[in-house]
Amino acid sequence: MRRAIGRLLKWLAAGVLFAIVGLCLAIVLIPPFLDRVYYRGPVSDHFDGQRFFNPDVEDTFRPPAGRSRGSFLLRFVTGSDDRPPWPEQVAVTPSRPPARVEGERMLVTWVGHATMLVQTAGLNILTDPVWSDTAGPFGFGPRRVTRPGVRFEDLPKIDLVLVSHNHYDHLDLATLRRLWDRDKPYIVTPLGNDAIIRSAGIPSSQRVTDCSACPGVEALDWGQFQAIGKGPADTEAQRERMPAVIVTRNHHWDSRWFTDRNRALWSSFVVRLPSGGNLFFAGDTGLGDGKWPEEAARYGPIRLALIPIGAFRFEPGQMGVGSHIGPIDAATVFQRLGAARAIGIHWGTFRLSYEAYDTPPRLLREVMRCRGYPSGLFETATIGRPIEIAPYATPPAPRPLDPACLDTPAVQALR
Repeated sequence: MRRAIGRLLKWLAAGVLFAIVGLCLAIVLIPPFLDRVYYRGPVSDHFDGQRFFNPDVEDTFRPPAGRSRGSFLLRFVTGSDDRPPWPEQVAVTPSRPPARVEGERMLVTWVGHATMLVQTAGLNILTDPVWSDTAGPFGFGPRRVTRPGVRFEDLPKIDLVLVSHNHYDHLDLATLRRLWDRDKPYIVTPLGNDAIIRSAGIPSSQRVTDCSACPGVEALDWGQFQAIGKGPADTEAQRERMPAVIVTRNHHWDSRWFTDRNRALWSSFVVRLPSGGNLFFAGDTGLGDGKWPEEAARYGPIRLALIPIGAFRFEPGQMGVGSHIGPIDAATVFQRLGAARAIGIHWGTFRLSYEAYDTPPRLLREVMRCRGYPSGLFETATIGRPIEIAPYATPPAPRPLDPACLDTPAVQALR
């Protein structure tokens, strides 16, 4: 009887999924919604006049392990894919960050997934802020298993928001609207995503030299930057000493609907800081040609890198897919950035792929050990627990990764 009820529930879930897909298809077939064009501009080495693309190698269309993403979604909803179990809820003790952190000191607090609060140089910075319970349209999608590490009402006033791309677990319109209503922050995003953010009633920023007073959203292309200092920059030398946000290349894709794939750009970011070293936020990314971390490092030494390590195991045995890196590739990104320290993000909040809840941090520890790094250079954070980040210091050189080093019972037991 129990087994029959279980099968019935699975089929009901599949029916709900197909109903949702049908509804979304109906929406996109209505003429005004036939396509979502978020950006119009000149052709470039990563924009063909209609859609953006990865200029290094376009491997993000390839379904994981040869199966379709639709098949993965169906198995995900029906629970028929034998994925490792996840906890339904993980206890979190939220913290209350200070109002400001001045000077060279840097304090970071992981809120969950790709959301990090970074406080330094008198600036409060949020990456890909998501406070919603689900990551998907109309309240559907993966549900968070961890509460945010900082209650929204305990957030200090936010000055700068970085939005890396338009997937629902990174661009959360409800959260962005709450931040806008409360703080009027400066929101920086790659080309095209500003159109989506404006749909939530957030206006475009009025670009000026000093962006401590230019609230709203601004879209930048790879390689473009905007100063975000406090106070006027009368000379070029003064401007060079001001904090700035730089949009940098990574390797991913965009879509919020069925027909709008790659209508907007994706990116990583460098936040150039006046002293102590820069902040790097990788956004959501695969490895691609693996040269983009070195491009980011050219803007100056990186004090802290926020690098994704989760949603890499779409099928058992995979260590990465075209659009996501796992801990092995994440360690390569860390090395090529030349970062003094890194924190692994994009894991343990929303169940997005195949790996077990704690596989990303456990595998990361083994990879860093095998590469000969001292402990603490690239680690994971506890949601809600603030971490002090020391100023930049030259990191030790790693050794090449010997695959045999990972052939251990501890790694083999990971799922």
